[in-house]
Amino acid sequence: MSALLIGAGLIAVATITPGPNNLLVMRIAARSGFMSALPTMAGVVAGGLAMWALVMAGANTAFQAEPRLYAVITIAGGAYLCWMGARLVVETFAPSGRPQPARTSVRPSSAVALFGFQFLNPKSWVLVLTVTAAAGNGAEPLQTTLMLAALFTAIPALCLALWCAMGILMMRYLDTPAARNWIDRVMGALLFASALLLVLVPVDMPHP
Repeated sequence: MSALLIGAGLIAVATITPGPNNLLVMRIAARSGFMSALPTMAGVVAGGLAMWALVMAGANTAFQAEPRLYAVITIAGGAYLCWMGARLVVETFAPSGRPQPARTSVRPSSAVALFGFQFLNPKSWVLVLTVTAAAGNGAEPLQTTLMLAALFTAIPALCLALWCAMGILMMRYLDTPAARNWIDRVMGALLFASALLLVLVPVDMPHP
């Protein structure tokens, strides 16, 4: 049980702190409200669960057999964040006469896109591998598995909901196109910063 509590703490710290998932969920909630953010939140949670399922099936052996795989994931994840950030910023400079994406558009951060991004985020792999390894030695394998599934579902969902709530609080300041454009530019810059941190501040992979 102590290992599960430690795992819960690690998941909570990793998912509540600022990062691409939280920033994009907050942006959608700020522009379009809670219901529009729900599919994106579901994509993030489902991606984390799918990653955990792969680790439970033995995906950790791939990192042990091929250490360069972590570097490939890091570069791919950083490039994807840069692309999303650039798209957010570029769209804010579109001529006013051109049709703009609908207010409820979530193209830069759709549920499918963020589901896939979880597999390009090396820090997510480190978290899942660490928590699974720490809790994997329990006396009740089935109970441990069910508890881990619940932790990887409930904690990220709650943390994303908190960021969504912050986005909703911002809605009162986004009642003009200019304000929404500035928010997107800030979000784009933060995604670039996240990409730099991802590449320049690597996290060591856990060892068995």
